[in-house]
Amino acid sequence: MTSRRLKLIVSYDGRDFAGWQSQSHGNTVQDRIEAALKKISGARISVIGAGRTDAGVHALGQCAHADVPATKFTLERWLTALNGVLPPTIRILRAQFVSTNFHARFSAKAKVYRYRLVNSSIMPPLEYGRAWHIATPLDRLLLERGAKLFVGRHDFANFAARRSKSVENTIRTIDRLRPRYRGEVIEIEFAASGFLYKMVRLITGALVRCALEQDTLDSIRSRLENAGRDTSRFVAPASALYLVRVRY
Repeated sequence: MTSRRLKLIVSYDGRDFAGWQSQSHGNTVQDRIEAALKKISGARISVIGAGRTDAGVHALGQCAHADVPATKFTLERWLTALNGVLPPTIRILRAQFVSTNFHARFSAKAKVYRYRLVNSSIMPPLEYGRAWHIATPLDRLLLERGAKLFVGRHDFANFAARRSKSVENTIRTIDRLRPRYRGEVIEIEFAASGFLYKMVRLITGALVRCALEQDTLDSIRSRLENAGRDTSRFVAPASALYLVRVRY
């Protein structure tokens, strides 16, 4: 059976799912899309994502690809059919046929993440599960100065959680890391060619602790300069993190 490669741009509310990566219980975003493809086509079709997102993490523009039967449906029919059987918290925003040389993971050049904070005494109810509520005022100058420390090429071993399979190379380059303000909402945007496991959430946790004056800029510098020597970790909640887009 001949096939065509289908590129998907996927958005999802991560609260209902155990992350992107397929697991035995079947309640991941990848599992749900593969189940939808099987229901539509009658065949088992693997879906390859640009990268993993953890349980609770959202996506505005995750990218994935799947090799689907070449003559089964038109492009528009695939898009309509997938959204017709997927849960409403997962949507395929765009779909296109691409060359088999395209690979959602290995062709990716950079990823952009956004972490959302609500810095106010009262948490707006519509932000629940979508932002991290911090009632104590943050020092925005310290937040910005801390963010600048992470930009560039560093060994982020002290800002990465450990998976069962260790990562040999913990050096990464952050191209952009900056907070933006919309009233009481603070959005911290990260752009890099790649991220380590929980790296964005660990960096965000360090920045917030610094902006609350529970940690110092010198401490952040020390952890960047002395990779692997620090065990103190504060992981920001998953529910406020968004994969914004993948660049190719």
